[in-house]
Amino acid sequence: MNTGLQKTKPRLDPRVGLIVGTLGFASSSTLVRLSNAPSLAIAALRLLITVALLTPYVLLRHRADLKKLTRRDILLCALAGVFLAVHFWSWFESLRHTTVAIAATLCNADAIFTAIGFALFLKGRIPKAGMAAIALAFVGSAIIAFSSGGEAKTGQLLGAGLALLAALLFAVYTLLGSVLRKHLNNNVYTWLVYSACATTLLLCCAVTRTPLWGWDRQVYLVSLGLAVFPTFLGHSMFNWCLEYLSPAYVATGHLAEPVFSAIMAAILFSEVPAPLQLVGAVLVLAGVFLYTMVESRQKPPPAANDSPAG
Repeated sequence: MNTGLQKTKPRLDPRVGLIVGTLGFASSSTLVRLSNAPSLAIAALRLLITVALLTPYVLLRHRADLKKLTRRDILLCALAGVFLAVHFWSWFESLRHTTVAIAATLCNADAIFTAIGFALFLKGRIPKAGMAAIALAFVGSAIIAFSSGGEAKTGQLLGAGLALLAALLFAVYTLLGSVLRKHLNNNVYTWLVYSACATTLLLCCAVTRTPLWGWDRQVYLVSLGLAVFPTFLGHSMFNWCLEYLSPAYVATGHLAEPVFSAIMAAILFSEVPAPLQLVGAVLVLAGVFLYTMVESRQKPPPAANDSPAG
């Protein structure tokens, strides 16, 4: 079906974009751990900064795209923003109750939820080799998490539950994005979703009386870092990839995040991965590589009218 978009070749290989997005996501847990503000406050500040940075660009460069929006587009973007807002809160809060490795791994179960949702609701087909790749990557992520020994904190069960909730919410957000990104410009889509997400988080802060001001400088620097790296280089890049790659493929690429998180922890906090964690990292990368090979054998996706930078 003709969506009305002018098709051109993408300026960046979507598979490279997936790697960049995964690196952006991997910075999230480290940055959150550097802040002592409540999860709601950090999430709200992150999205406020993101929207503030993105709004002038969208209004100046995409006024024609904004005029083409339908009521359905706006409502679905708003819904995606609500799911993303609760995802941010549950993900940040999970890091308060369990280790980064466990939280990151369980949150990455979104690949499983996304694959199931893709097959059930979007009439997608996941090849057997693709399902095997998802399973392999998730097993590797689990090995990384549960080889952490006795480092888990009190309340780990709560942290694990919050991380799984974050995974489910992110899967819904990914599936909605896979529908909308077929015809919406990436920058317009992300701006609408982030605006709805920021609004939802602000309302939650107001209801819970969570302050946004009066924190030390580090909180605001962390919020800025979260806006630039996991948001622009993570979420926005993944949103762009959804136009070219299946949602299950994008979610599987996300499973490599614990590997890069472990590398960052080793560099910044001198946390050297244990041998079992290295085994898990190899399995994760093997799963992502396998799915890459499976996806490359499928019918190539059509070119689109934009790039991650707009």
